[in-house]
Amino acid sequence: MSGIHEKVCIACQADADPASEEEIQQFVSSTDWSLINENGVTQLFRKYNFSDFEKALIFTNKVGEIAEEEGHHPKIITEWGSVKVYWWSHKIKKIHLNDLILAARCDVGYSSI
Repeated sequence: MSGIHEKVCIACQADADPASEEEIQQFVSSTDWSLINENGVTQLFRKYNFSDFEKALIFTNKVGEIAEEEGHHPKIITEWGSVKVYWWSHKIKKIHLNDLILAARCDVGYSSI
């Protein structure tokens, strides 16, 4: 899904359609993201690795900026040498196109560190 990070996010409402299985599979197969199921909710997941805590923290803040720009927030776990990021849409308890877009933006941010 080349260029997905450039797409525009739309506000996700409780009745919003989730991303299609095809969109999700295409994204996962072309990136380092995977699908996990936590508490019955499918989520996008990726673990980013770093050489130290400082770089992990810089990336965590970058993900926070990405999330704040769109008003859509992931679960983030920051540890020495790694950051785990989980994207899904709380309102629909599924993966929305916004999640794919923002996951791709995380990858762009990671490539700049």
